[in-house]
Formats: sequence, structure tokens, C-alpha cells
Amino acid sequence: MDTTEVAAEAAAEGKRVECLIHVRFNPDGTVADIGERPPAVKAQAWFKYLSQHTVDRYQALAGGRGLFRLPRPDVDTLKAACAMEQSS
Repeated sequence: MDTTEVAAEAAAEGKRVECLIHVRFNPDGTVADIGERPPAVKAQAWFKYLSQHTVDRYQALAGGRGLFRLPRPDVDTLKAACAMEQSS
């Protein structure tokens, strides 16, 4: 069972499914890698989009890392909106 199926099953049971989007930074502060990134969007652009469109959802971690904690439906909505914005 993949993560999408697990999320759909949990949502059907009325459970809130939280998604963790992990971010790794380069020593110069640019984004090296970020999870849940839409295919046509660069890592830095996805981080910037999430930072601008979420409130109190980012947690800085040690070692040049961080993460966003978002409900699964919000992640899907943000991914679609970001991809659409980048393509226009």
C-alpha cells in the first residue's frame, strides 16, 4: 500500500493525515532537496511557495534541515496551485 492509499484510507475513517515535507539546505542557504515537489517546479521555488502560502507550519531543524507539517489535502492543493503558477 503506497502513501496515497494510506492517506485515502485514513481520511475515509475520519482521521487527519499529516504530511511531513523534509527540506535539506546547502551551506549557502539555498534548498538542496525538498519533498513532495511538483515535477516541473525547482526545489527553491517550491520552498518559497510553501513559505509564502503556509502559516506556522515550518520547523527549523539542526544540520541544515527543516520540515513543513501540513494536512495531506493541503499539500495536494498547494502542489497543484504551485505547478499552475509556475507554468503560467
